Amino acid sequence: MQTIRNVFKVFQHGDEFFTMLDEKKHAANYIAHQLLIIFIFSIAYGIVMGSHNGLLQSLISGLKFPMLILLSLLICFPAFYVIQFMLGSKISFRNMINIVFSGFVIFTTIALSFAPIVIFFMITGNNYSFLKLLHIGILTFAGIFGMRTIIQGLKYSCEKKNIYPKIGITIFKIWIVIFSFVSLQLAWNLRPFIGSKDLPTELFREKEGNFYLAVFQSLGDLIYGTDPADKTE
Repeated sequence: MQTIRNVFKVFQHGDEFFTMLDEKKHAANYIAHQLLIIFIFSIAYGIVMGSHNGLLQSLISGLKFPMLILLSLLICFPAFYVIQFMLGSKISFRNMINIVFSGFVIFTTIALSFAPIVIFFMITGNNYSFLKLLHIGILTFAGIFGMRTIIQGLKYSCEKKNIYPKIGITIFKIWIVIFSFVSLQLAWNLRPFIGSKDLPTELFREKEGNFYLAVFQSLGDLIYGTDPADKTE
């Protein structure tokens, strides 16, 4: 329990938290506990996301949302770590995982904290297009703080520990863009997460359209007051 409490120090005591990550004997525990928090919180947010279209969709989305996060990391992290190593980073593999996971602890915690607001709009408004844009806004907002936390961890390793090259922080910002595109593409292939009430519950949708077109369609539906039962999400 103490390790879990320590994980949440990243919210207000960043340097203290990243100092604790340097303790080799506890590194594996921090990985396990951060992963557990990410998994539980992302499942909870996925359940809220899918509850718009009933119990079955909420259970499906509760499983798909953590899958989206972990698969995106699995795809993108190896290239990031290898490039950092080539640039002269001396951060251990475990510590790098811990720093990256700390950002996703922030991401999932902030996203889940918006769940009551999502539920409120589902009860009082229940507009499908608005809900899609609301979730995109929430996840973007949470993602900004999550990536900011990872940058803080890398800067700590650069300025306080002198084991990370300054250029690595710039490379990480480029990696964020790559990670975002991978996540969006993966999310599009794993859709639906919310699910339209005018369509049957589905595990996956046909590969048609794209994420950006769906966003513009949702904006158009919201502006012009329509909420069609299309197959984009």
